[in-house]
Amino acid sequence: MLSFFLQGSRKATLLRAALMVVAIALADWRIESNIPLGFLYLLPMLLAGSALTRFQIGLSALLCTILAEAFDSYDWLNAASLPRDLLMFTAYFCTGQFIYEIVRSRQISQQHAVDLEREALARGEAEEQLAVLIESSPAAVFTADSSGTILLANQAAHRLFGVGTEALGGRLIQNFLPSLGRVLAGEKRSPIRTAMQCRGRRVNGEVFLADVWFSTYTTRAGSRLAAMVTDGSEDLRNREELSLHQLLAGSRILVGAVSHEIRNVCGAIAMAHANLARRGGLDGNKDFEALGNLILALEKIASMDLRQAADQASSVDLTSLLEELRIVVEPSLDEQDVVLTLDVEAGLPQVWADRQSLMQVFLNLTKNSARALLDRPARSLTITARREPNCVSVRFRDTGCGVAHPERLFRPFQQQAQATGLGLYLSRAFMRSFRGELRFEPEPDGSSFIVELSAVPAAPVKAFTPKENHVSSADSPGRRSQPVPGEPEPAARS
Repeated sequence: MLSFFLQGSRKATLLRAALMVVAIALADWRIESNIPLGFLYLLPMLLAGSALTRFQIGLSALLCTILAEAFDSYDWLNAASLPRDLLMFTAYFCTGQFIYEIVRSRQISQQHAVDLEREALARGEAEEQLAVLIESSPAAVFTADSSGTILLANQAAHRLFGVGTEALGGRLIQNFLPSLGRVLAGEKRSPIRTAMQCRGRRVNGEVFLADVWFSTYTTRAGSRLAAMVTDGSEDLRNREELSLHQLLAGSRILVGAVSHEIRNVCGAIAMAHANLARRGGLDGNKDFEALGNLILALEKIASMDLRQAADQASSVDLTSLLEELRIVVEPSLDEQDVVLTLDVEAGLPQVWADRQSLMQVFLNLTKNSARALLDRPARSLTITARREPNCVSVRFRDTGCGVAHPERLFRPFQQQAQATGLGLYLSRAFMRSFRGELRFEPEPDGSSFIVELSAVPAAPVKAFTPKENHVSSADSPGRRSQPVPGEPEPAARS
């Protein structure tokens, strides 16, 4: 019965309560008897409690008390009427307050149920998205317990460990990643979040290089481990191939320089041998003839074709390469309090270069600048890339101590060099191998090294594959005409 009156909006409920109060008051006023009708005001207070606040319920209870006392047939006496009025007010107010708390608790329960349903839907969607993300991930993702038993694993983990259609769950991680198994075996009170590189094994016994990111966490069932693994064998092979390429390139240049010096010494010895032969007196001398044969053999060895063909030159994005350079060198420069500024002109064209060799040149120039800034109060290195009329130039300008003897730069095996003296020599040789140039410019408060690179034309052209490692001044204005160290000089210059 009461639920029927509570249906509808808040205004409808209050209207029903007001009509009931008016009806009870009129009935109490018109009925001439000693029967008190004040208890009927409990019904509208039930309705008012479901739609009013606590303060408004108190005012409604006071109004009902006044009406009950006003239309009562008994005279109002202070000694007997005051307790009766207090009792009626308390009954009205408590009735409304009781309904108010019931309605409020019901609303809170309904809202809590709605929130729980919404959170359950959101949690279900998040779990579904997470499951799709893990299953579609190209990296192997799995979880394991404290004993190293795999609990869950995605399809990439099955492919990585060569399990195939068999279930990976229930197997020991020590069989696939022994180093990770040893980590689990150790007692660790605090959670671990780290990465490592270790050796992995597949089911068929094949060994691969594994890059592992893992973390440990604690549950009611004990400690757990979550890991993500990728196969780093291809990266290792690429690094080794690039290192071999750099080693061979530098070795060819170095051997070429040594051969050049040997050839010069052989020329001087051969001239002395010829002068001795013209003077006579040594004809038929076996030792003298053996010396001549040794000179010829040494010249033959020194004149071997050790030139490095620039078959590795290709189109290189200079802007991205300089950003990679910043990532590599900025931490070490920050440790030395060197301020690095990278100023790259927008819209630079791509350049002809061997990416790895060009990076080695940039790293060597940066290292030289950092060494020159060690004892300087103001330490700054500015790398500026600009497009020039005939090339793209990259300037490395530092505020270091400068160069005392610029004429000795780019020479190998200098006695005054802090290392082997091959850094700038090999850097220039690398640049000239793909038609670039490296030169030095003095500065009032430091020094500058300028790297010049040939820009790739806008129209598609055939990749540059020079037959020789030297460029004449007619082919490239403003460039060098000297041969690359390591290749035989022309006959006119021998």
